[in-house]
Amino acid sequence: LGLLMIILLLIMFGPSKDKETAASVQTTSALTGQYLPGVYSTAIELNDNTFDVQVTVDSNHINSIELVNLSESTAAMYPLMEPALESLANQIYATQSTKNLTYAEENKYTSMLLLDAINSALDKARAD
Repeated sequence: LGLLMIILLLIMFGPSKDKETAASVQTTSALTGQYLPGVYSTAIELNDNTFDVQVTVDSNHINSIELVNLSESTAAMYPLMEPALESLANQIYATQSTKNLTYAEENKYTSMLLLDAINSALDKARAD
């Protein structure tokens, strides 16, 4: 009776059951796409002004990239922020990638800042 109880406990609470479940969840998400669908954001802080870059994805596509919580004063202080994001977003929509993007010399640092935030949000969305 004791031996039967030990076998029953090993079957019920054995570690292999948890590992199989975790592996099947990862396999399922990998088969369905490269992103977990949702809205992901990354905060950017410039001179005590904070706003977010928000990226919306479905399982295989980047659907939208936008600035949220951008105050009028921040937009006035950094006038290249919105045009730089629009340019990057259009390229990302076309290629569905953040690699090999081009940007104007006057938007270089703004574009690099935005691209880092976009990549950070996409890292959160990855289905790895």
